[in-house]
Amino acid sequence: MITAIVAVLGTLAGSLLTGTFNHYSQRATRRAEAEATRNREGLAAVADLAAALADHRRAMWVREDKRLNGEDWSEARAESHRTRSAVTVPLLRVQLLMPAVAPAARGAAQAAYAMRGASGETSLAGYREGAIAKADELITVAGRHLSTTL
Repeated sequence: MITAIVAVLGTLAGSLLTGTFNHYSQRATRRAEAEATRNREGLAAVADLAAALADHRRAMWVREDKRLNGEDWSEARAESHRTRSAVTVPLLRVQLLMPAVAPAARGAAQAAYAMRGASGETSLAGYREGAIAKADELITVAGRHLSTTL
């Protein structure tokens, strides 16, 4: 009888242990999948933001060049408003999905927005180069962040 009780207790303990290991294994798998999904979404957000910033830099270059040369820049102004608006969603996604990258993302956006303050062609070119450098910095920071989370 004692042998039967020990056998039943052993079977129950084995089942409990197996269930516990299985639970922790599934939980680890879910965490890894969630992290991989977050990284994919973060990468997509950074790529979308980089493209939106490039479009905005181009629009701002055209707008400010026309303004500085005394040309009609009303269409260019409307285009720059559209491209600036297009920066909003990817910037927000980067900030929410990758908080460690958020300062670099905001810096890249602010540098592109700063092109509006150009006082001359040389100033405009300087602002543009600064905006490109900040966008490159964003990519570097995002790459470093993603490489540490993989």
